[in-house]
Amino acid sequence: MRDETVMTAPHRNDAASSAAGYAGDVPPGETWNRLVRDAAAQLVDVRTSAEWNFVGVPNLAPLGRDALFCEWQHFPSAPNREFVQEVIDALKQTGYRPGAPLFFLCRSGGRSRAAAIAMTEAGYGPCFNVAEGFEGRLDSEGHRGKKEGWKAPGLPWVQG
Repeated sequence: MRDETVMTAPHRNDAASSAAGYAGDVPPGETWNRLVRDAAAQLVDVRTSAEWNFVGVPNLAPLGRDALFCEWQHFPSAPNREFVQEVIDALKQTGYRPGAPLFFLCRSGGRSRAAAIAMTEAGYGPCFNVAEGFEGRLDSEGHRGKKEGWKAPGLPWVQG
């Protein structure tokens, strides 16, 4: 059952919803700027608890808030069939305002795109995929997080 204080009706912006079923891909820097400008916007990290523990989590402390943590899949690769409800429950705890943007983040952008689609289909959003993810693609030396992604060095929200 949906909580009517959080979810009243689908809040999709048809102009913003792409043919792919979500509002689109946004690079980490733009995501950060949108979170700065809109206190109602939420960042949802959909990686596994193992990734949060061993790789790190997004730092939103400069904004006076935290990311939401809801696994798209459970380690090592079991689908989280309760994902949509877990996000809805987490949003309730934040006082989420229907129609506020949601930004989904995973390691490199695949799972978060699927999560953005799922939440758009559930009537939330606009929902965006954080392109490059938390760590980005592999660099020429086979490492992630060095050149792109949320945790790439030199970005304003990354703590050294």
